[in-house]
Parts: sequence; structure tokens; C-alpha cells
Amino acid sequence: MKRTSRKTLRDVLRTPFLKILVSLLLAAFSLALIFAIINYLRVPNSIGATVQAGPHETVWVQRARLIEAQFRRVYSPGWEGANGAIGNAYLFAATHDSSLLRFHLAERPMLDMINGTWVDDRAWICLAELSWWRFTGRTNRLLVEDAKNRYTLARNEGRLSNHEGFWSWYNWPPNAQVNDRIFTNSNMNQMANVACGIFEATGDSSFLHDALLVWNGDGRLPGIERTYYRGNGLWQGKPGRAAFGKELPWEGTEYCSIAASLYRVTKDDKFKRILIATAKRIFDPKTGWLDSTDFYQVRMDGNGAFVHYLMDAYEVAPKDLSEIPSKVEKMLEHVWTNGHGRARVPLHREADHGIRNGWNPNGGEDGYGVDEIGTVHAQSQALRAFGVFAFFNARNQ
Repeated sequence: MKRTSRKTLRDVLRTPFLKILVSLLLAAFSLALIFAIINYLRVPNSIGATVQAGPHETVWVQRARLIEAQFRRVYSPGWEGANGAIGNAYLFAATHDSSLLRFHLAERPMLDMINGTWVDDRAWICLAELSWWRFTGRTNRLLVEDAKNRYTLARNEGRLSNHEGFWSWYNWPPNAQVNDRIFTNSNMNQMANVACGIFEATGDSSFLHDALLVWNGDGRLPGIERTYYRGNGLWQGKPGRAAFGKELPWEGTEYCSIAASLYRVTKDDKFKRILIATAKRIFDPKTGWLDSTDFYQVRMDGNGAFVHYLMDAYEVAPKDLSEIPSKVEKMLEHVWTNGHGRARVPLHREADHGIRNGWNPNGGEDGYGVDEIGTVHAQSQALRAFGVFAFFNARNQ
């Protein structure tokens, strides 16, 4: 009598019906896993001012995510988009959300950004690239090389100059035939900040030399410290409307970031002392620059950069500037809640979480495009402010 062989599990799995069944089960499991991950990362479409932080994200990360969604809808590959890319770098550091990484490295790669006209338009792009290099393990050499190339091109154009009697970065090289009354961004010198970042990434001391030249001068002609700094945190340049002729648009707060970078790479306490004094003065109600209760800028735009300058100072001197996070938090809470419900102009458009470029609840600022809300200009600044703060807030938690 012929003996019937016992089927093994492998034999059973080879039958066509069971092959299909196993494939369907595996597909269903994969889909369930994907939906579980999406659900884990999902942020509600509308949270509002009373949003509650989940177990894995702070309220500020959630708010930054909502602002980021509108930023993606209005994104453009210039200096405006670069400010949002900086904010997203910090948001990525706080969340490790790979969709942020894909957006700026694959979908809308920073390497394709347009340099723009003003010299600090280019600086924002370089700082975005260097921020992403920093927060993705300091290994992406393409980002560093692109920032280096953008910087070198601007330098070779002659925009790092002493043609006004002191060393500085200028919007235009000497003898440029340009009738441009908007020179607010000139003398901000964020390219010196970029130079420190490139020095950190490459070890090329020529970039550090440039940054120190801008700050200290060359021994014969001064740099920005001797030209603009009056001591005790006071910086003074030519006055004027914020976007049209004012030489130092943020009362010197922009130099907190440069001083922070120079301190980081040189450990010279001079830079730390100056940034501490500058940050403390800007928060002094006597200056009239910030609201004494909610700490928003009374007259100016560019709030994302402004918040970033302050947080750069705080990162260097957290003990001396321990009050900065709580005051910046009040500033952002003021925006998110539309001035606690009392603002005469919309600061936060809750339908899509568009944010206004100027944060004075009564309007009337004299900055650049202060009335814009939810545009790439305004939204990128908001994302930079909320993203940078979300990073420090999450870290401090």
C-alpha cells in the first residue's frame, strides 16, 4: 500500500489560494502600519488658541506645524522660503519629522533657491542650508558647499567692502549704479554669521577672518563694533523708517546672532558680553522697542528673524538671559491669540493659520509688508519664529 506523504507548512503555503491569502494579509498589515504611523504624526486641521499638547509634542511644536502647513501652500524658492526653511530645520530638530526633511532636500531643494537682490537675501539661504547641515548630523557636504559658493560669489562681487569708511557687507558693491533707497538690510551683516558657519563646517580660516574683519575692522578702518556700538547694549546707526533708510532695523539685535557665532568659534568673552547687554537692552521697556507686557515689536516686521536673534543670544548665555524664553513665549502667545482677543488687526487667521507680518495689534507699523498675512513673506517669518522657539521650548522641557 502506497504511503501518503504529510504536507509540510511550506507545501501548504505554496498552494495558490493560500499564497493569495498570505499576500492579502501582509498587504493589510502594511496598510494598517502606515495608517498607524500617519495617525501618530497627524496634527488636527484646526486647533485654535486652546490647543492641548499631546504626549509627544509640546503645544509650541503643534502650533509650528499648523503654521508650516500654510507655509508649504505659499512657498517660493527665494529669501522668503529660506526663512521658513530655517524654522523648519529647528522644527525638524524638535520632532525628527522626515516630511520636513523631504520637503527641503527633495521636493523643494534648498540648492535650487534663488539668491535674490539684497545681500542678506542670500544670507538667509546660506543660513538655512547650514541649519539643516547642523541638524542632520553635520554630514551633508552638498549643503555646505552650496552655502560656500553663494557666499564666495557675493564676496567676489565686492559686496564685502570698506567703501563707506568701515568694513561691512553691503547690498551693492562700490560704484554700483543702483537707485535703491531701501538699504535696511545693508549693514545687517548676516553674511558674517554665515562665514562663521562655513568656518565651523570646513575649518577654512579665511571665512573666520572675514567675520572678524566685519566685526573688528583691519586696524586702519573700523568694523561694525566701533562704527555702531555705543556700549551697554546700545547700537546706533542712521535713523529712518524701518524699511526705508533705517540703518539698523532691529536696533542692533541682529548683531546678537553674529556675536553668538563669533563667540562659539573663538570663545572670546567680548562677544558674549556684548550680546548679553544688547539682548537685555532690547527688552528694557525704556527703549520703547518692545511692548512692555507682551513683548512684540511695536514698529517693525521681520519677526521671525528677530526671535531667532534673541534665541541665539539665549543659547550662548542661558543663565544671564534666563528671562528670554518666557518673554518670547508671551510674544508668540500674543500673536496666536490675536492679542488675547483684543487685536484690531488680525495677527493669526485661524481658518488656515496664516500669520501677519507685523505683530502690533493696532497696526500702523512702518516695516516692509507689515499688513501681509499668510503670504510666503509673512508665513516664513512666522514659521522661523515659532519653529526656533518650539525647538528651545521642547529642549528646555
